[in-house]
Amino acid sequence: MTLQEFQQSIREGIPAELPAPKTYEPEINHAPKRKDILTKEEKKLAIRNALRYFDPKHHAVLAPEFAEELEKYGRIYMYRFRPDYKMFARNINDYPHKSLQAAGIMLMMSNNLDYAVAQHPHELITYGGNGAVFQNWAQYRLAMKYLSEMTDEQTLVLYSGHPMGLYPSHKDAPRVVVTNGMVIPNYSKPDDWERFNALGVSQYGQMTAGSFMYIGPQGIVHGTTITVLNAGRKISKHGEGLAGKLFITAGLGGMSGAQPKAGNIAGCISITAEINPKATHTRHSQGWVDEVFDDLDKLVERVKVAREKKEVVSIAFQGNIVDVWERFAEGDIPVELGSDQTSLHNPWAGGYYPAGVSFEDANRMMAEEPELFKQKVQESLRRHVAAINKCVARFNTYFFDYGNAFLLESSRAGADILKPNGDFKYPSYVQDIMGPMCFDYGFGPFRWVCSSGDPKDLAKTDEIAARVLEEIMTHSPKEIQQQMADNIRWIKAAMENHLVVGSQARILYADAEGRIKIAEAFNKAIAAGEISAPVILGRDHHDVSGTDSPYRETSNIYDGSRFTADMAIQNVIGDSFRGATWVSIHNGGGVGWGEVINGGFGMLLDGSADSDRRLKSMLFWDVNNGISRRSWARNEGAVFAIKRAMEANPNLKVTLPNYADDQLIESLF
Repeated sequence: MTLQEFQQSIREGIPAELPAPKTYEPEINHAPKRKDILTKEEKKLAIRNALRYFDPKHHAVLAPEFAEELEKYGRIYMYRFRPDYKMFARNINDYPHKSLQAAGIMLMMSNNLDYAVAQHPHELITYGGNGAVFQNWAQYRLAMKYLSEMTDEQTLVLYSGHPMGLYPSHKDAPRVVVTNGMVIPNYSKPDDWERFNALGVSQYGQMTAGSFMYIGPQGIVHGTTITVLNAGRKISKHGEGLAGKLFITAGLGGMSGAQPKAGNIAGCISITAEINPKATHTRHSQGWVDEVFDDLDKLVERVKVAREKKEVVSIAFQGNIVDVWERFAEGDIPVELGSDQTSLHNPWAGGYYPAGVSFEDANRMMAEEPELFKQKVQESLRRHVAAINKCVARFNTYFFDYGNAFLLESSRAGADILKPNGDFKYPSYVQDIMGPMCFDYGFGPFRWVCSSGDPKDLAKTDEIAARVLEEIMTHSPKEIQQQMADNIRWIKAAMENHLVVGSQARILYADAEGRIKIAEAFNKAIAAGEISAPVILGRDHHDVSGTDSPYRETSNIYDGSRFTADMAIQNVIGDSFRGATWVSIHNGGGVGWGEVINGGFGMLLDGSADSDRRLKSMLFWDVNNGISRRSWARNEGAVFAIKRAMEANPNLKVTLPNYADDQLIESLF
């Protein structure tokens, strides 16, 4: 397809004449069939809802087609309307546009649906089994058409993937405002999501899927590397590193595919179990995992050799994680670190597969026998936890929840995962590592994408970011020296670790000072022609301010407010009038629908004075909103950090907590 044909396809939106039906491509990793949850009348409503996008003259053809999709897949994806052009992040100037900001958003949408990036690209799902960019291909086509027509004085409104329309706005407003899954709280249970999504009225945007800021597994490699490094520091007895130590975990799908790469960078032996052969093949072919085994005996022998030689190696086990844990629990090889990154926020629809059931049988069972499938999953979780507990007792394994609802769903399954007081036996990685060591000090996952698609531009941004961080480190207080050193080490090795999948993107952890100074330096380099095209800034929602999640991002908030969501809502509202190019707010994320509210942003830097003004205003708020909330919760690191921020900017005046005497409080009861 020529560039002109591609641009014409974007401008056309939903075609006036029906394109030919698309053949189902079995070699593509497809979403599992969703449960049959709608009544007969609701199925009729779902088809009426889908037909809203099309001229009535096409309804006689499309209605039975959509009914068949609903029956076969549990959703109406409108496969017929999947574009003929290849999906990837093109150069920003290849997208037809009147607004450069809108072109940047089209680039990021395309990246989320790149076959190398997306978990189920034909179902518009980026990761996590259900993290959707759009609900169907009509929404995608209509949104791209609107973006191609938009000026800098309009805003596109997206309701759970549905393009509500272009509205008159102004240049300082966001070009797109995204909401996903924002249902009434009493209707926020997993089956509610299944029903609303099948009806075509709501979707699960996950975190960076529905906000167009996913950069492939690189996005979580960094966070996982920092987590594993610091987990290693926690178990270190004499300052030794992770050489020769074993880390067992699960998941090679979307974000979980980052784990073996992170294990290699951290310097350990890692085993990552994966039940889906296509996911294993993808990560192995991309070089994100070194070796693949499907035989437990051979796996054990390989680990013995690796321990003796203190190799750094990542191993995928093609099979069920429960079998791995049970085998090592009965063996004589110590397991130093353990976690899990299966999509347990989505346990009944492909996020976790039960032991003793083949991948194919499990997919059939979840759609046709959902209650039996749930029973099998919960049986597996009980076995999974029992094996972990045995390793902890035998080897003093340090096990941590990686924020995927493993502890929560295991407790609901009746596993031996609770202390007598009702707390979980094992910590969330945020409680032990990321919260007190990173988020409280304002450090979180700052990321950027080079809109030219040119690796030379990415190399230049790496060089700039490293230089800026090294300059900042010369005057950084001792409290954040480790964070600075880890991130300088990371960015200097980023290119040699071959982290790019999809767009020319990078991520590192930085505080407000680091983010602002790096962004400012990028903007100057664009203006000077040192970077050939705009740079798009963003972050993971898994950050200092973006997310209220009681079992993950805010699990180290101990003043009783971890179940509130003021921070995420305030974050998105504040970003929207301080200069973000687009903002998003979602119900649901890595820990499940109804379990978290999370928000994100994107910002295009074009080298202008206007970009410089916006970045300084928005990034300062985006970080310090969260530090303020964490300091009010009496988190020591956050109090330190917000005091520094107030010294840096006299216009910032934050309410600081007073501390009650513990003995006084205890004497009252």
